[in-house]
Amino acid sequence: MTDHATTPGAATHQKIDTSVPHSARIWNYWLGGKDNYPVDEEAGDAYSALFPGISTIARSSRAFLRRNISYLVTQAGIRQFLDIGTGLPTGDNTHEVAQRIAPETKIVYVDHDPMVLAHARALLTSTPEGATAYVDANLADPDRILAAAAETLDFTRPTALILSNILGHMGDYEQARTIVKRLMDGLPSGSYLSINDGSRGIDAGFEQAQDGYNSSGAVPYFLRPVDEITAFFDGLELLEPGVVSVPFWRPEPDSPAPQLIAEHGGLARKP
Repeated sequence: MTDHATTPGAATHQKIDTSVPHSARIWNYWLGGKDNYPVDEEAGDAYSALFPGISTIARSSRAFLRRNISYLVTQAGIRQFLDIGTGLPTGDNTHEVAQRIAPETKIVYVDHDPMVLAHARALLTSTPEGATAYVDANLADPDRILAAAAETLDFTRPTALILSNILGHMGDYEQARTIVKRLMDGLPSGSYLSINDGSRGIDAGFEQAQDGYNSSGAVPYFLRPVDEITAFFDGLELLEPGVVSVPFWRPEPDSPAPQLIAEHGGLARKP
């Protein structure tokens, strides 16, 4: 049956300020979405002026996630997804990609942002055979996430955990690793972990633009060396080609030749 459940929390009481730029709306703008305001477009354009490749990174990240989901549904037989750090809905959201292939798939989205909560109804669409739900929770509270997601997902069955461009918001690397491990500990054997994040050591222009953004007072996002992103998968079975610049992760046969960008990701299976 279709599930349109929402788990509200403190974010429902936060005021959405449209007078200052917002990172989720700026990312939405770079992806070509429409859930943004002139102030976000101005901030996005200012960032792009410093680093024109940011739109490529945003779109390549989305394409990587789409290929991950397609593999998980068609090749790995996954029918449950836990997508944390959802962001604002755009095209090819997790449930849209998965349910186009397998209508019975269930998806739980998790975010702790009043903007995302305000747009949750756009995420809470589902085929009649499947289900979607939204949980208002912070990544820093993995136990609450797992408990709330279990109202929709059956954690005795393999589940794919999606962490797309969310771990970079955690400044404490060891805390981020602990949270990833706790989330995966709550999933059964045969589950998968998909991670992609901005990487350091690849593009000095990107690093300069992001460091400047972080120092502006906006919610920071920390680029990490590739080996630190890779370490999030410790104890899991990384699928080929491992953790790579996202255009190189199993590109579609008819796609242009991949180019190296400072966004790395991978997909791994829990033994």
